[in-house]
Amino acid sequence: MTMQSTTVPSLKMLAAAAAVALLAACGSGGEGNDEADPTASAPGGLALACSEKEDFTYAGEDGETALDLLLENDPSAETSGEGEMAFVTAICGYTADDGENEFWALYVDGEQATEGAGALETEDGQEITWKLETF
Repeated sequence: MTMQSTTVPSLKMLAAAAAVALLAACGSGGEGNDEADPTASAPGGLALACSEKEDFTYAGEDGETALDLLLENDPSAETSGEGEMAFVTAICGYTADDGENEFWALYVDGEQATEGAGALETEDGQEITWKLETF
């Protein structure tokens, strides 16, 4: 058996395990999941909570934008636009419903952000939260 033939299956197993862990963290609204810790540690030690239609929270990090950290904590998150002009449209598999006037609102330490996620540089110790809201 060559090194490559051993490595590829191992990488596939590792990727599958990571996908299962992500799916477990991003549940379907928490039903039957009363024992789940909503501040479970994500890769890199970031705290997050991931449930459909519920708040999504993680820790700020010096020099990282709220958008970069969102995508690190929830690789399934979706945006329209890029960089400073990015608009978050989906988190944890839930797309804000335009027909219901829903949008994902960004909060820092409990206060609504005054700039977009791609422009907002976070700091260590800040609590970054996304809330599904309507207008």
